[in-house]
Amino acid sequence: MKSVTILGSTGSIGANTVDLLLQAPERYRVAVLVGGSNAVKLAEQAVALQAGHAVIADESRAAELATLLAGTGIRWSAGREAVCDAAGEPVDWTMAAITGAIGLAPTLAAIKGGGAVALANKEALVCAGDVMLQAVTAAGATLLPVDSEHNAIFQAMADKQADQVEKIILTASGGPFRTATIEEMERAGPESALRHPVWSMGAKITIDSATLFNKGLEVIEAARIFGLPGERIDVLVHPQSVVHGLVQYSDGSLLAQLGAPDMRIPIAHALAWPARMATNSPRLDLAALAQLTFEAPDPVRFPALRLARAALAAGGAAPAILSAANEIAVEAFLARRIGFRDIARLVEFVLDRLGAPAADTIEAVLHWDQEARRQAILQASSQEAAHAARRMAGRAA
Repeated sequence: MKSVTILGSTGSIGANTVDLLLQAPERYRVAVLVGGSNAVKLAEQAVALQAGHAVIADESRAAELATLLAGTGIRWSAGREAVCDAAGEPVDWTMAAITGAIGLAPTLAAIKGGGAVALANKEALVCAGDVMLQAVTAAGATLLPVDSEHNAIFQAMADKQADQVEKIILTASGGPFRTATIEEMERAGPESALRHPVWSMGAKITIDSATLFNKGLEVIEAARIFGLPGERIDVLVHPQSVVHGLVQYSDGSLLAQLGAPDMRIPIAHALAWPARMATNSPRLDLAALAQLTFEAPDPVRFPALRLARAALAAGGAAPAILSAANEIAVEAFLARRIGFRDIARLVEFVLDRLGAPAADTIEAVLHWDQEARRQAILQASSQEAAHAARRMAGRAA
């Protein structure tokens, strides 16, 4: 049996992983489940999977977790330090799905364990790519991409002929504003930005899909995973969202991975790798789809891609600064303090202000993450008045 840890089990990716594990209890033994603050869900998962250890990051929910697990024989602990300790427990396979900068330390601890780490935390490679990759090499660990796009590329490169790859292509749905004008995007509020046409996701990643910042972060992540320069990583808008990634080889062949827009498919691939496992995910009906369309992203309406490529080229802490500033900008937009197009404006301001300082340790990465957040909060306050004035002018018109 393969021993498994899930970091972030109560989130969307973690819950899908739990679903897959419940379908194959004879193949997997769950060693550790780590959740954020939802003690009830964490306890339910731990009991259902007969986990050895349940950890909750929010120490204020420790007593609740203890009560829920009383009499089950399942060990429990709480707090950020406990999360990192549990992440470092040696297992065969770890799902790293704690989002944001707080997931960096647990992901690094899992990598140092030397097993296979299924990576669903973009920040691990976007913000701390060099640190993480050096740790992978030192520990002899294996990184397995879980993002649907990177997992698609990983599958299309299964023959290991990476030296024959001319370029890789990540696809994007285009989000809810794929055909919107700049004027419509300037007026857009959170309600319209959260109406994703294909995927059901959390608020942050849904807004990132609307701005295409998610695709910019994925370009940076792909460069780390596959060892390719930015100019050999393309992005295509594909509104049907069934072609998740393509690899173009030197002989002219173009290999693509297709699947329903269901995250259980890439998770299952990573979970069973190098084998495969059955899932109850929907099967594609290409005849019903009838057509698949592709288009180049508009760099004027979607400047996020340009900013991400600039951060990748600059190196150092620039990708971490980009990611942190974007998180603050999205929070400000969801709180209606800034406009939709202000998100990219804010990120560009912080990137220009902080540049690309060195970040060759986790401590340095976290320092620049915090500094970027501080600068972004100040800039959001500055942009708030301008946004309010634009709204008033729009109402008057």
